[in-house]
Amino acid sequence: MIAAPPRAAAFAALASTRPAAADASFLRSGAHARRLLLLKALLVRVRRHRDEVDPAALDGFEAAWRLLERTERGSPGAVRAVLDYPTTGAWLAAALTDPVGPALDRHLAHLEAVAATAALRAGRPLDLVVRAPDGVLSLPGVGSVLAHRGPVRLVTRAQVVRIHSEDTPGAPAAVLRLVDRRTGTVAGAGHGWRGLRGLSGGAARLDDLDPYRVPPGGVGTPARVAAERADVDHAAWSGHWRAARELLRRTDRARAAEVGRTVGVLVPLVPQGPRSVGATLSVAPGAVLMTPSAGAADMAETLVHELHHGKLSTLHELVPLYRPGGGVLYRVGWRTDERPVAGVFQGTYAHLALADLWRRAMDARGVPSPWRTRAGQQFDHVHDQVGDALAILLESDELTNGGREFARQMRQLHASLGTGPRAGA
Repeated sequence: MIAAPPRAAAFAALASTRPAAADASFLRSGAHARRLLLLKALLVRVRRHRDEVDPAALDGFEAAWRLLERTERGSPGAVRAVLDYPTTGAWLAAALTDPVGPALDRHLAHLEAVAATAALRAGRPLDLVVRAPDGVLSLPGVGSVLAHRGPVRLVTRAQVVRIHSEDTPGAPAAVLRLVDRRTGTVAGAGHGWRGLRGLSGGAARLDDLDPYRVPPGGVGTPARVAAERADVDHAAWSGHWRAARELLRRTDRARAAEVGRTVGVLVPLVPQGPRSVGATLSVAPGAVLMTPSAGAADMAETLVHELHHGKLSTLHELVPLYRPGGGVLYRVGWRTDERPVAGVFQGTYAHLALADLWRRAMDARGVPSPWRTRAGQQFDHVHDQVGDALAILLESDELTNGGREFARQMRQLHASLGTGPRAGA
């Protein structure tokens, strides 16, 4: 199942970087369709190599698949929420690319956690045994349970799910309960339980637990790695998130709303320098990976920048914008190294969104004076760089017809941003 291409008007709106609910719906539907396609591909891979998969891993995978199917028939929304959770995409990517053998066997255990989470969110009674790699049962979008190595039993008693080590009868248990069937919200307590923590002023969560939140080798160059919960200042993250969204609301209500409905997860990275550095994974739309921010403006800029990397990655998977493997490298103003066309396209789109944000901040009423001053300085610095990068894209023969039209629409927005008084004027 592949999402239908966007209408011309929606395609142009996406190119303009301006938020629109219909465009967000198109991208969400497309990302979900791709997620289902990857899940089916994993099933095909497992069955094709069933003789090479550890029997226990195969049995667990098949049982989890059946549980997921049963839950989906009664509660499709609960299943979709878990399948669309960003780290589920990262898990699928790893399970589809790592070699058959112990690595794949290990990944297959995670489907048991995915299916159990969906059943929990749907309020289904449970009595099942699942594997917990490294003694951690990770429930995507909910939290994790520290357990003894070996299988873990989940069993429902009086609408409360108890989770305990199968090999240690009488051991202390974690308990989970569904507190809101409409939203699938699960609360937990007890031995070894660690729940995900929300961010104030919205439904987004801070995920410093999921084993698939950051690839094993980190992201970016130099590699940035996941921060561990003990090192994450939740109060600071939550305060900066609230302040960043308020700054965006004062500057551009549409962008503030887009961040609120699109960014569902922040993944803390180990700090590297005084300002925030962000990243996105094309396989995990809806998550922004970032180092701690220096304040509201720093986080707001990182959110807008990374959100547009995610939007473009999802769109490119649905409507290819450039051809793979061209091999030509280009130099852009915001990087010291040369970039392939994919990198130029991504950087141009993200910086164009920031230029639009800064242009609006220069004219917005009620924004702090330091933010207006910073916005003017940043706009003047980036506007011409984006123009040069757009020229590179429009002169490249590596773009598809759709990509060329997308770049032309970006150029229209870029031209409109320079038609008013600029910061230095």
